[in-house]
Amino acid sequence: MTTYDCSQPLESGMPVYPGDDPVTVREDRTVAEDGSHLQALELTTHVGTHVDAPAHKIPEGPTLSAFEVSTFAFSARVLDCTPCADRQRLTRAVLPASLREDGPPEDLDLLVFATGWSDHWGTERYRDSPYLGADLAAWCADCGLHVGVDTFSPDPVPSADPTREAAEEPTDQPAHAALCGAGRLILENLRGLERLPERVTLAAYPLALADADGSPVRAVARPRGDPGRG
Repeated sequence: MTTYDCSQPLESGMPVYPGDDPVTVREDRTVAEDGSHLQALELTTHVGTHVDAPAHKIPEGPTLSAFEVSTFAFSARVLDCTPCADRQRLTRAVLPASLREDGPPEDLDLLVFATGWSDHWGTERYRDSPYLGADLAAWCADCGLHVGVDTFSPDPVPSADPTREAAEEPTDQPAHAALCGAGRLILENLRGLERLPERVTLAAYPLALADADGSPVRAVARPRGDPGRG
């Protein structure tokens, strides 16, 4: 069975969204001194490859607990949006004609935008990622689709060099507003999407945190039709 790990590793000093608390992974106990090896983690719910619940942006919105666990084994289509320019706004023009004209097929519940930006993980350029225009995000929300991106966010991210931010960029996170407002989930910081076939089952199970607004996930993709895909 072919599988693809689409997760960024969790480790001390890893990239986090600008202004978020850093991630720390430290040795808490060792076999030599304590008889067991144990690590301690300090992190927020929105680090690395993770899923946003609507509650992340919508007051009283659904938390991850509101979704059946089977929801997180997504039937996905991967859209090749490469090559992308820094801070490029993606519009409905990136959608294949079949999606624009006929809408998504019944067995599709996640649209993944492969921009190639995970190649810049760990660099300042990662913050200058492409983003979903309001029209494209609204189309996904209206079609009942969850969204996955290989960037910090489907919205523009503050640049390490503020002079790079364009005056016409939105500052109110319209992609989050549209998707979370429609009860959709958002997968962020996926990686290696260029390896994936067009149709995959993407499993991205969150931690079993009660009423969480988000959670790190281990995102693993399998081609649709592979044995054991569920």
